[in-house]
Parts: sequence; C-alpha cells; structure tokens
Amino acid sequence: MAMANLLFLLRGIILGLSIAAPVGPIGVLCIRRTLADGRLAGFVLGLGAATADMCYGAVAAFGLTVISSLLLGERLWVHLIGAAFLCVLGVRTMLACPATEPAALVARRSLIALYVSTFALTLTNPTTILSFIAIFAGVGIVGTHSSALVAGLTVLGVFCGSALWWFILSGLVSLLRAKFTPRAMRWVNRLSGTILLGFALYAVLTLAN
Repeated sequence: MAMANLLFLLRGIILGLSIAAPVGPIGVLCIRRTLADGRLAGFVLGLGAATADMCYGAVAAFGLTVISSLLLGERLWVHLIGAAFLCVLGVRTMLACPATEPAALVARRSLIALYVSTFALTLTNPTTILSFIAIFAGVGIVGTHSSALVAGLTVLGVFCGSALWWFILSGLVSLLRAKFTPRAMRWVNRLSGTILLGFALYAVLTLAN
C-alpha cells in the first residue's frame, strides 16, 4: 500500500512538472524577477503559481462541480481581468529601471506580495481546470469517493512537481545573473514586458474567437 501511494505521489509530481514547464507569462515573470532580485524572489513567485495549480487540481480531482462551473461560467470576466493584469505587469516591467547595485535580501513583505500576485494571476486562467479534468480522467482519479486518498496524493504531487520546476528554473537563471549588466537588464525588462503584453493580447483574441 505504501509503495502504491508513493507511486501516486510520483505521478502527481510528473504531472505538476509537465503543467508548469511550458513557458508562459509566469515563466517570463520568474526569469525576469530572478535576474532582478535573485533566486529566492523567483522561486517564491513560482510557488504562487504552484499553489494555484494545486487548487485547480483539487477542484478537478475531488469533483467540486459548483466551483468549476462558476469559474468556467464567468470565464469571460476572469480572462479579461487576467489580460488587464498582464497588461499592467507588461507596462511596469518595460518601464522598470534595472538596479545599479546587487540586490539586497528581498523584504518579507515583498515576497508575500510576489506570492499573492502570482497566485491571483494564475487563477485568472480557469480553463486550467479542464486540463486537469482531462489528465485526471485519463488516470482514473476524477471525483470518485473511493479514490479520495489517491486524488489527494496526486494533487499534493502536482504542487510538489510544479514547485520543483520553479526551483530548478530560478536556480538555473540565477547562475546567469552575474553576467547581466544594467544595460542588458534594461533589454531584459523591455523584452519581458513585450512578451507579457503579447500574452495579454492573445488572451483577448482567444476570447474573441
């Protein structure tokens, strides 16, 4: 039994890695924040996304149809809020001035703000529930009472796998941080901001189709 539970947890970790790894707006923000403020800031930012993934995974795994129906029913407004959020982040990132000195330890309040803002941004993509439902249905753990433990272990694994990805990404990016001059960081900010605005535009165009 213990071995079977471990396998369910490992399966969740693999799912979490596969969901988090594709480069999206959160990945861009993680890279940019790690370059600007260090590995801890980038990792904490990623933890916000991992927590949101875990919440959506739980909604799918435990069959919380009221919540999923509500989020999917308000998909238009949620996506518009997410697009607006991305626009603000994009503009702020483009206009951000690169630090001229190595960043000091990031304040705890700033880390909390990073975590909360990324958690909220990730939640503005409610169709993620559909992805989890499809994945969990494929492995036979969608909302059945007999698989509550399996679902819980898998959801926990999703969080661990997603968090592992952000730990790896922030660690790899931090290795390159010392090579970025203020001029290079200025271009990183501009490129990151442009990409974030591109994601916002894509979200709006997706709704129009």
